[in-house]
Amino acid sequence: MNAHQIFRIKGMHCASCAGTIEKTFKKVPGVASAEVNYGTETAKVNWDETKTNPHELSKKIEPFGYSLAIPATKEMGMSPDEHATHLGLQQSKEEKLAELAAFRRKVLSVIPLTIFSIFVMTSDILAQFNLVPATPYIWKEFFHHLLPIFATYTLFVVGQPYLVGVYRFIRYGKANMDTLIGIGTLAAFIYSFVITAFEETLRPFINVEHTYYDVTIVVVTFITLGKYLEARSKLKTGDAIEKLLNLQAKTALVIRGGQEIEIPVTQVLHDDLIIVKPAGKIPVDGIVTEGSSYVDESMVSGEPMPVQKNTDDTVVAGTINTSGSFTFRATKIGSETMLAQIITMVQEAQGSKAPIQALADKISAVFVPIVLILAVVALAAWLSIGTGYLGFSQALSYGLVSFVGILVIACPCALGLATPTAIIVGVGKGAKEGILIKDAATLEKLHKATVVVMDKTGTITRGKPELIGIKNLSDKKDDELMTILASLEKKSEHPIAHAIVTYASEKKLSFVSVEKFEAIKGKGLTGIINDVEYYAGNTALIQDLGLSVAPEVIAEEAQAGATPVILATKEKILGLVFVADAIKPEAKEAVAELHRLGISVVMLTGDNRTTARAIADQVGIDEVVAEVLPADKLKKIKELQKQGKIVAMAGDGVNDAPALAQADVGIAMATGTDVAIESAGITLLRGDISKLIKAIKLSKMTMRGIKQNLFWAFIYNIVGIPLAAGVFYPIFGWLLNPVFAGLAMAFSSVSVVSNSLRLKTKKL
Repeated sequence: MNAHQIFRIKGMHCASCAGTIEKTFKKVPGVASAEVNYGTETAKVNWDETKTNPHELSKKIEPFGYSLAIPATKEMGMSPDEHATHLGLQQSKEEKLAELAAFRRKVLSVIPLTIFSIFVMTSDILAQFNLVPATPYIWKEFFHHLLPIFATYTLFVVGQPYLVGVYRFIRYGKANMDTLIGIGTLAAFIYSFVITAFEETLRPFINVEHTYYDVTIVVVTFITLGKYLEARSKLKTGDAIEKLLNLQAKTALVIRGGQEIEIPVTQVLHDDLIIVKPAGKIPVDGIVTEGSSYVDESMVSGEPMPVQKNTDDTVVAGTINTSGSFTFRATKIGSETMLAQIITMVQEAQGSKAPIQALADKISAVFVPIVLILAVVALAAWLSIGTGYLGFSQALSYGLVSFVGILVIACPCALGLATPTAIIVGVGKGAKEGILIKDAATLEKLHKATVVVMDKTGTITRGKPELIGIKNLSDKKDDELMTILASLEKKSEHPIAHAIVTYASEKKLSFVSVEKFEAIKGKGLTGIINDVEYYAGNTALIQDLGLSVAPEVIAEEAQAGATPVILATKEKILGLVFVADAIKPEAKEAVAELHRLGISVVMLTGDNRTTARAIADQVGIDEVVAEVLPADKLKKIKELQKQGKIVAMAGDGVNDAPALAQADVGIAMATGTDVAIESAGITLLRGDISKLIKAIKLSKMTMRGIKQNLFWAFIYNIVGIPLAAGVFYPIFGWLLNPVFAGLAMAFSSVSVVSNSLRLKTKKL
């Protein structure tokens, strides 16, 4: 039996760590697939439960310094704490905060030593150019004995993780970023220590006046500072899930045994009656049974205006009651709730990999071994070639500087963070706007879309009949006319009748008694109100009465796809109402915005051509394909793809499932709690087509951020490694001091994460 789960990984420090863990998991018998993400520090693993288990998987990576954070239960709880147990998020944040505190203490302890070292190093450099007086001999001797003490503390206390990386490399042959830093700083320290210990013995052979304790101190400090800033920045990228977790109510006020009792939300059962008071959080999903109120659903749907809730309306866990009290019946609890589904979806999307990341992953996987080889080659080149020009002592000094500089500046961390940090922020931003993105690949594909195919019903239109117009041909007032018609229609089960009754209810019109009600099959209905016999129905019914309606009275609305309902007595026609599947108010602007983005729009519908064309003309759609079955929709998607177009399909996620699956990007229009999360790559909450524009803009912004990140990550290494190796020394005399290499390496990761965080400030 196969199992699938996302685990948080402890001990990850760089992109090469992710490659090591992923390769190790894939070699374990029973593991079908494994995907490790450095940005989220998670592993998505699919395994055969008869062959292995999470504890065995964790043991496989423990020798390399990593481990899986295995949740105590597979059940998603309903309180924030229990959500966190399942998702590993709250625990992760607590550990991250503890890790940050440890980093901070280390950085603060070593900063005074670093400032002192930089002062000494700068004084020596400036003295060489006669810009400052030379350091007195007594002070030089003092520094000569003080710096080794500082360097020992810095390397063996603050830099302990880097030395552990060297140990694991020697023992297991697995190298990561810590290994590079450890080898570089340890080499500088050992070289300096040997000179200090055997100064007089070595004086005839090499320059014993120059040591690299300051390099060890400053590089370890800069790297540790960079890790601290990176960890602090990364913590901010994942705050979308934390905010979603905090939406969950911890308690619920339920009615049991005729009494109101407050219980933990984990104890709520299906069909429990729950009371929600003003300013209270709704604990689970359900249906209102009594009372009414306005509910703030902004954190779930992205809609700023509170939504009115009356009897039989659905309510969603995590939303906030703003005014009156009401009672609702629990229909979905725990992992069934919309909030739980959103949290799971956002977490999985943030942990997934975009195709654009493949290149960075391939480079990161071989990066550390290549850098080690380059560092050794550079040292050998300085000793073999440089000795003939500079002498052994100077060549050794420059060779060591190059060796350490290459190891320090070669940072795959920025490369590994470039894609996932942007994806984390992008997916989180989408969730806040009511745009649920299934995975990173979907987010990447969407920005390439050249055509958007839309279903009509539920996507462009509201998906249910509504009364859109009244033509009063009598001497009665409109409200009086509607009272008669609605009272008749109230006794009918027809969807059109429901639209008329709903309109009357919203207008708060009163209903009157109807006698001798009769439904006339295929034509309408009749009944007596206040001793007057009324008829309501289509033109066929009116013709049976010997009456007629002038074509121009209904021509305009009928052409727009509306259905006329005529109210009459035996003697005359009193008026007409028009019922149609109304166009969503945001549809026209959404289509116009798609055109501004250079994207063409096609409407697919099973409705008749006249109605479809009328609606398409109203919203400005380019192409209409009407009277199609689901299989025909699928055929049209394939036809567009054969033309070389990237197709995004927006539908209701149910009868459009084949077309959604075939499209390059499937977009489900979800309404209320019926979220078709599994049917498409993107789900737009509340069925708002304008969110499609936001989703496309979000995709473009995220991809732009990823490309910027990758550019800077590559530039750091493309420029830094040759500079550190001394390639430019024979031409320009340039050689990169390891101190500056450490500074560049530290801030490369910080700059990438900071650039990703800029997405949060962008308006969609």
